[in-house]
Amino acid sequence: MSLQVRIMDDIKTAMKAKDTVTLESLRAVKSALLLAQTESGAKEEVSEEDEIKLLQRLVKQRKDSAAIYIEQGRPDLAEPEIAQAAVIEKFLPAQLSEAEVETIVAKIIADNGAAGMAAMGKVMGLASAELAGKADGKTISTIVKKLLT
Repeated sequence: MSLQVRIMDDIKTAMKAKDTVTLESLRAVKSALLLAQTESGAKEEVSEEDEIKLLQRLVKQRKDSAAIYIEQGRPDLAEPEIAQAAVIEKFLPAQLSEAEVETIVAKIIADNGAAGMAAMGKVMGLASAELAGKADGKTISTIVKKLLT
């Protein structure tokens, strides 16, 4: 089942349940998908890889907003953002743990003989490609820095 069909089904369910947080989240995803589809051409479907990137971007936006609200002492505004991020994360593939990411990054570094911070760009490119959708960029970056220093 495509992401758009799953989103539409969940929107109907959220409307029946009168779940406003879920409904808001799903409508944001639907809107982003429609925008992505019209950008790439009216007849083209959005690829699964692009859908994952889009969902990750939406989750990151929500988490960043929540962090800013918390920093400014507004937990009342941060709470819905965190709840929306949780709803959107349900559509992402299972995320790897930091230990699993570290194992994969260590293997990439060993396979390419990378050493020192000068190789960070190369390692980040390879790691990001291999871990696309399975880990966020901030986690990958932190682990690459740790292993290269």
